[in-house]
Amino acid sequence: MSRRALFKFRLYVAGDALNSAQALANLTALCRTHLQDRHEIEVVDVFREPQRALENGIFMTPTLDKLAPSPVRRIVGTLSQTQPVLQALGLESFAP
Repeated sequence: MSRRALFKFRLYVAGDALNSAQALANLTALCRTHLQDRHEIEVVDVFREPQRALENGIFMTPTLDKLAPSPVRRIVGTLSQTQPVLQALGLESFAP
């Protein structure tokens, strides 16, 4: 995987729930630290787009999908433990 690849993430949240806000803050911090200028984050509120969430198999929030580069990965939770999150998303080589 190229260290210059563009990483595309989609984060499914439940409105302004605390867990959802924490997940967004943690993802933003992770990207700022490890993927500066190489990431895009799309946030999908399952309350506003329930059909889209169901079509994509989202049954719990917060849920993060890494869409690019391949392979696609999914992780559920607040993303509070950086090292396990990097590992789950296949980004171990981007850890300090």
